[in-house]
Amino acid sequence: MMTSQLESAMEGLIKVFHSYSSKEGDKYKLSKAEMKSLLQGELSEFLAGSSDPLVVEKIMRDLDENQDGEVDFQEFVVLVAALTVACNEFFIQSQLK
Repeated sequence: MMTSQLESAMEGLIKVFHSYSSKEGDKYKLSKAEMKSLLQGELSEFLAGSSDPLVVEKIMRDLDENQDGEVDFQEFVVLVAALTVACNEFFIQSQLK
């Protein structure tokens, strides 16, 4: 049986998160360095659109709800969901023109 597009997307999120989180320290959380590496490697277009050199630090601070200096999978998914919503809104606006 083939996996659905949504199942493949979910699997991709899990694999991407763990490919970066397993590099140092707690293998189930992203350190600041791992988060920066993930953002640069996986969301470079998103970062390129920002003129703020502290964008990674701001993202990290906003995501780190429990203030432990790391981003767990749930906190990471919040970022992906927020970016996806923003991209969808942009897509809808571009379709209306």
